Amino acid sequence: MQYVRGSAELKEALDHAVVTVGNFDGIHVGHRAIIETVVDRARRLGGDAVVYTFDPHPRQVVHPESAPRLLTTIDQRVELLSAMGVDVVIVEPFTLEFSKTHAEVFIREILHERIRPVEVYVGYDFHFGRDREGSMRMLTELGPKLGFSVTIIPEVSVDAGVVNSTRIRQLLATGRVEEAFAMLGRHYTIRGRVTEGDRRGRELGFATANLDPENEVLPAAGVYAGKLRLLDGGTPRAGSEFMAVTNVGVRPTFGDEQRLVAEAHLLDFDADIYGRHVELSFAHRLRDELRFSGVPALREQIAKDLIEGRRRLEAL
Repeated sequence: MQYVRGSAELKEALDHAVVTVGNFDGIHVGHRAIIETVVDRARRLGGDAVVYTFDPHPRQVVHPESAPRLLTTIDQRVELLSAMGVDVVIVEPFTLEFSKTHAEVFIREILHERIRPVEVYVGYDFHFGRDREGSMRMLTELGPKLGFSVTIIPEVSVDAGVVNSTRIRQLLATGRVEEAFAMLGRHYTIRGRVTEGDRRGRELGFATANLDPENEVLPAAGVYAGKLRLLDGGTPRAGSEFMAVTNVGVRPTFGDEQRLVAEAHLLDFDADIYGRHVELSFAHRLRDELRFSGVPALREQIAKDLIEGRRRLEAL
């Protein structure tokens, strides 16, 4: 897959480009419906499947006070798009200057002149240009005049509700990771470096990997079953996965945290992964975070969590 940082950096004309444009935070099943269509059409035409997206999120630049917390980092988005068969990902640096681009200028000078699409597919709620002035009508009328067709992909619903990133954030905020899975089409994941903590888990008999998260959204406080995947080189090698039971919370039994932290105990694993870059998934919520009367009660509950976590993960 070709990664291009900014449409101005395209050095060669794309071949029969089939394009979609959007933020695609989360790469949820609604996004997947669009991207799968783009990839399929590109294969049929013998051309390039192209995703044009932005970094940072436009609202983080234009309205930072109301910008959403993002579900995916740009690296996660690019990797997910590559796994779906996208040939070219163009990540446009979104600046205040770029935000002033008029919608028609965007269509003519960026989408048409730089990318040269033959077909464009966008979601039903797509807006673009300065102050989101660009309408579906403008795109569908101007596109054919410039030589490309425009198709609007309808909404996708799950459990009688439209799938969107806002709804997924709301589910994660209440710890409903199984419902988020239905909308994402995958388990929710966060990434970061394993940092050295206070080693309290090891003293309890359950060593944990403490994560310094890169993602802006963590599930609600609680205990979850999932997997930890190593992303960088070392021993064990990159790509290795291990079952994990993860506590997200403030560790109320000890009362020593003010912010949410994620610490994962890896099942059947005993190695040093301090400093490693990892991805942590959340497949099942096991329970709420609780305050215990003391260390013995906490240790007993952790042992039960590990048994239940293993049972849930082995059933996947």
